[in-house]
Amino acid sequence: MVVAAGILVGAYVLIFSERLHRTIAALGGAVIMVVVGEFAGFYEQEQALGSVDGNTMLLLLGMMLLVALVRPTGGFEYLAIRLAKLSAASPRRLLMYLSLAVSILSMFLDNVTTVIIFAPLTVLITRMLNLNPAPFLMAEAMLSNIGGASTLVGDPPNIMIGSAAGLDFNAFLYHLLPVIIPVWLITVGLMLILFREDLKYPAGGLAEARALALDLDETKAIKDPAVLRHVMLAMGIVIGLFFVHHHLHLYPAFVAFIGLGIALALVRPDPEDLLKQAEWPVLLFFAALFVLVGGVEASGLLDLIGEQLAHLARDPSGLLLTALLLMWVAALVSAVVDNIPFTVTMIPIVAGLQAKGLPVEPLWWALAIGVGLGGNGTHIGATANIICVAEAERSGIDGARISPMRWLRVGLPAMLLSLMVASLVYAALYEWLFA
Repeated sequence: MVVAAGILVGAYVLIFSERLHRTIAALGGAVIMVVVGEFAGFYEQEQALGSVDGNTMLLLLGMMLLVALVRPTGGFEYLAIRLAKLSAASPRRLLMYLSLAVSILSMFLDNVTTVIIFAPLTVLITRMLNLNPAPFLMAEAMLSNIGGASTLVGDPPNIMIGSAAGLDFNAFLYHLLPVIIPVWLITVGLMLILFREDLKYPAGGLAEARALALDLDETKAIKDPAVLRHVMLAMGIVIGLFFVHHHLHLYPAFVAFIGLGIALALVRPDPEDLLKQAEWPVLLFFAALFVLVGGVEASGLLDLIGEQLAHLARDPSGLLLTALLLMWVAALVSAVVDNIPFTVTMIPIVAGLQAKGLPVEPLWWALAIGVGLGGNGTHIGATANIICVAEAERSGIDGARISPMRWLRVGLPAMLLSLMVASLVYAALYEWLFA
């Protein structure tokens, strides 16, 4: 456990220090984890390969390629102009509109998919209005994580929890939405405060940006309406299937590839040119992280954390305290490792307590809240975060780059404040939710 945790910490120090590119640091850490794991006998190559979540990787790839097909059509430019006009070029209003949009969509779609669609759109809008995209991208990532935490289909851990505990879509809404709404409101308010200096124009800039936005004709932004219609048809099918994929027993990745297959058949792009537009460094980074966290899981460290929580939960009188402790532990762990392995570890532990007749329903909801909110703490805490960080780098706009420390200065306070609000609301509503 100590060796595995040491390798993970070492890789994370390199990632946060930025002495190496995050992909190189993560790949180096993954290789060391496997080599040391093989030598020490706790982590074999087969386990490392099995730890890479193919569903997440292929979902990312499929949606990246669908978005890449939209880029040349002018569809994003059209939406960017519409949103700029709707917000009257006000940065604060624009941040609230974008945050609300990604949060609502993340309740019904996977939050990763939502951010893949909105991140390039956000860069276009901010470039048009001469604004720094970084605050908008960071707010979108964090609020998509919060929005996704409120429903069965909004976040992969929720799907796993719902399946293991037999909880349906309505149960998630009933138990989590009352907690998530105040968390969302507080987080948006915090974003407006923390980014107050970035959400300003120079003297006279607002009037100039507003005039520019109102003068633009969004209908002229569409460059290839036929291709746009074809890709929108494919995306519509993907979005429709995302709503029901759990009933049809389809993996989200397979749903994305159904849409991609339809789009490719209709548009017939050059495959080599299309594949060059995928974010391969991001995909490799995630694969390496999965291998790193898989080594920590194989060492038994996550099981040890789960057993300690289970020991507390055996005392029914302390069930609320145990639920709150689980929420915070889940959040803190999810801030530094992917929330999927931690959720996978906790599910059999909580299910085992349930099999013994203990009233563990509060633990399921606490776990869902914790893993959903914890990802906001660091730039690598959630998939949506990494996508937004990569999009900021790709934009090439001065001052847009989101360093690990830049994220921490906003993400850590946002995570801690949202956890405090969630804990207070959860405790206040405990009797009503579980009567």
